[in-house]
Amino acid sequence: MKITNLFSIRGLSGLFIFFLTSAGLLAQPNFSGTWGLNESKSNFGNSEFRMAAVTMVIAQQGNTLSVESTQPGFDGGEMKQSAKYNLDGKPSENPGFMDMVRKSVISWSADKSAMTVTTTMNFDGNEFKTTETWKLSADGKSITIDQVMPMPDGEVKLSLVYDKK
Repeated sequence: MKITNLFSIRGLSGLFIFFLTSAGLLAQPNFSGTWGLNESKSNFGNSEFRMAAVTMVIAQQGNTLSVESTQPGFDGGEMKQSAKYNLDGKPSENPGFMDMVRKSVISWSADKSAMTVTTTMNFDGNEFKTTETWKLSADGKSITIDQVMPMPDGEVKLSLVYDKK
């Protein structure tokens, strides 16, 4: 009789965990919203090249993430850029600077709490690869993007924090 109760408890526990995961409680975060760069919380590392987006408008629907970003332009004005990413691991292509094509693939952490965007670009026959790891805060009020970019004199590591507007 005690063995039967033990199996019943294990079975119910297993069903409970199954329903929790099925209900989306362990689902990937939704990054949708309008976000502003918080320079005081961001870390630009040793980079003097501060071309981070000042504002991002993100729409996440189904397996698509659309990002409209505004950043400072080279002439002192604003530069706007649009990108769409596949959230299911399929490659995405978006326009980059000087007619370059940015090829990106998104992968998710095992617990679905963070996504990593791996982007490759070709310039003058050389391939450049950047990675960005996006994490939504527990309260949903900020996004942290940890970025690694190769440069001729070594890697540049940035940590950009965006607050929800």
